[in-house]
Amino acid sequence: MPAQLDLTRLSVRQFAERFRNEMIPLSNTFSYFCASVPMTEDDLKEYLQEPVAALPPAMTAALPKISILLVPYLERGNGHRSKTPASDFVTIEKPPEGKISTSTQLRMGDETVLAFALKDQEVAEYHYRFYHLLATLMGDHWSDATESAYCRVLREELNADVHGEVDEPSWRLKQTLRRVQVSRGGAVKNSKTFREYARQSFIDTLTLYLHGICCDIDVDTGPRQLPSRYLRKRLMALEQMFPPPSGYAVFPDQLEP
Repeated sequence: MPAQLDLTRLSVRQFAERFRNEMIPLSNTFSYFCASVPMTEDDLKEYLQEPVAALPPAMTAALPKISILLVPYLERGNGHRSKTPASDFVTIEKPPEGKISTSTQLRMGDETVLAFALKDQEVAEYHYRFYHLLATLMGDHWSDATESAYCRVLREELNADVHGEVDEPSWRLKQTLRRVQVSRGGAVKNSKTFREYARQSFIDTLTLYLHGICCDIDVDTGPRQLPSRYLRKRLMALEQMFPPPSGYAVFPDQLEP
């Protein structure tokens, strides 16, 4: 007789396999299963329907089949240094400090599973994590045309010695790129260092772009933030690549009064 699974603590992969047949379709691309708090109609709109509806059609068409798991908590299986999604666990108890994870993803055949911990998390933070994981999927498989268009914008910024970035990961990689440029005495536009920076910059900027289509958000200001006119140019470039769905706008001034 096979051993029963302990549903109080499963790996994300085990959890996804266990509840695969109970996933509820949202669209041709997205389905979901909620194992956290009971979902009211308002919760369903706020966590799932509205974020999915705001996605640009060209991006949705490029994404794989996606299953969304909404769970109480996620625990890193190997401490805070673990980077293997399959080692994360779904748990109903709050993990110890240093083992808390808020989201993770893994591949199961031709399907991508996105898991999100909801307890002790704000809706705005969930939206950011949702769009960040989708932007990461796009960055992992961006087309030649998308890569070329976005890198052209980045090279214009670098040639103009523009400081700052959209988020911390891309900012750190930009500093690494600058140091390499100085050490080599010139441009490194096709180097591995540039490609790593470009991919992360694309992910961080696309996250902001998607989040901004769905929600009314403010961009934090600070010494590491990309100047607003350059940020707007990036967002306009993404708007050309991935136009928002009908009825949505990228910038407030595009909304009809």
